[in-house]
Amino acid sequence: MEPVISIITINYNGLADTCSMIDTIPFDDCPLEVIVVDNASKQDEASIIEKSYPHVKVVRSSKNLGFAGGNNLGIQASHGRYLFFVNNDTVFFREGKVKVNLQALVNRFASSSKIGAICPKIRFFWDDAPIQFAGYTPLSSITMRNSAIGYDEQDHGQYNTAHPTPYAHGAAMMVKREVIAQVGMMPECYFLYYEELDWSIMIRRAGYEIWYDPVVTVFHKESRATGQSSPLRMYYITRNRLLFVKRNYSGFKGLCSKLYLIGIVAPKDMLLSLLHGKLRHALSVINGIVDYIKL
Repeated sequence: MEPVISIITINYNGLADTCSMIDTIPFDDCPLEVIVVDNASKQDEASIIEKSYPHVKVVRSSKNLGFAGGNNLGIQASHGRYLFFVNNDTVFFREGKVKVNLQALVNRFASSSKIGAICPKIRFFWDDAPIQFAGYTPLSSITMRNSAIGYDEQDHGQYNTAHPTPYAHGAAMMVKREVIAQVGMMPECYFLYYEELDWSIMIRRAGYEIWYDPVVTVFHKESRATGQSSPLRMYYITRNRLLFVKRNYSGFKGLCSKLYLIGIVAPKDMLLSLLHGKLRHALSVINGIVDYIKL
């Protein structure tokens, strides 16, 4: 039987997290396949996953392709009508065995042909599992800032109504295969961070809507792979904010945004890094700008 859903996740030196995520997947919910893309982990974690989970398809890349490249490799290996991209540091439940209704997300797609992507409710894994994502507000065309709806709030059911959202969240997003066939796969020029925002704009420009639907909840451990405030993250956030502006904004707005990011945000980030004794972080900001200019 052909799978309805293809769950795609990337493993990069994250064997324990990946196994924890697989252990919570509701394999009996509807016909699905699970694809783990090993993004050139230092050890042969792909073989360990294959042996531990023979029902999971493992694709090993000989080089680290980044977030978009790894997911695109998973897309090419998949057969489902709906592709559910989930971070390997997420789980579908924290304790006990909770019913997860992935079919309900498919049903949301069936409610309108305009829906091209859906994100579930995302809660942090730790403490009382505060909300990380219940939709997004639009990005400012100058500052490139926006907010995640419900961020760090306790979940009292206040965000239990499905609604459109401007952008998908990269930690958990389901996309129709026909949408990918029309707009293309994730843009690989980012490598890490901002690719799901750019992809969201590509999807909406093609006439599709992106929805938030809390019928499914995913718990996110957040930034285990790169660290929540690592030099690597600082570099890619700096570089990719500018790249995002270049790809999606032109004219006066694009110019103002670039001037703001280079003239105000970057110096502030460097100063704060130096005040906290984080020289490598400050250098990462400079390197991010330099590499953006070279693009």
